[in-house]
Amino acid sequence: MKERAYAKINLCLDVVRRREDGYHDLKMIMVPVDFYDLLDIVPAAETTLKLNRAYLPVNEKNTVIKAIQVMRERFGFREEFACTLAKHIPTQAGLAGGSADAAAAIRILNRMLKLNLSVEEMAEIGRQVGADVPFCVINKPALVEGIGEIITPFACPADFRILLVKPRRGISTKVAFENLDIAAAAHPDCEKMRAALISGDYGGVIAALGNTLEEISLKLVPEIRQIKEELTEMGFDGVLMSGSGSTVFAITRNGKLVERARNIMRNRRYFVRVTRILNGKEEK
Repeated sequence: MKERAYAKINLCLDVVRRREDGYHDLKMIMVPVDFYDLLDIVPAAETTLKLNRAYLPVNEKNTVIKAIQVMRERFGFREEFACTLAKHIPTQAGLAGGSADAAAAIRILNRMLKLNLSVEEMAEIGRQVGADVPFCVINKPALVEGIGEIITPFACPADFRILLVKPRRGISTKVAFENLDIAAAAHPDCEKMRAALISGDYGGVIAALGNTLEEISLKLVPEIRQIKEELTEMGFDGVLMSGSGSTVFAITRNGKLVERARNIMRNRRYFVRVTRILNGKEEK
């Protein structure tokens, strides 16, 4: 049984405060984009994972296996599975690739084992796997708060193109947060972003782009700044880093600009994809 595991970007990310438990309260506008890994799970004599990236783990450190273990502990099933994961979303990119894979596994097992779980119940299970997994389960544009567990989906008529560009170096989310000075960082207004998306206000979307983590990540990986500056000079209306990086996304309505920029960035041997926002309905 196959399932697409869609990447996400953060159009707005505010780190509100550091909590007493060491985590951070966040306020984010997260949107799924039409770019995905592909997970296939079938019944088998034992649970295994095969994937097309030799550097990634195939044990319990992989989010797919972790999601299966969490569901097995919750529901007590004995079935075993052969999992095949075609990875396209890069790691340490701010695109939630691992979280998307776990969410896909949860959705597949829900159908395969006829668990009849609601989306909300699957999202709750996803919390035990990782902070971004609940959003990836829901897979709709949303205001995301807390440590990722408070999710308020909304519809948005996005009509723009998105270019993803990732430099060779990635960024560990843990390292980015450890180096963050919350008091000195920028704190964008995510409510303005949500309002602009809902109303289809393209100029408002561009004006509301912001990411508290961006400045520290620019210091950790200087190539991010170079990519941002070049995409801005090419004529993109908005350019921002997603999540803790290192992927940069650029927004435009100009199809010719997207194609020209894609070719230029590919020649630099960066990871490059052209995509768009999924408007609340997962595509099969």
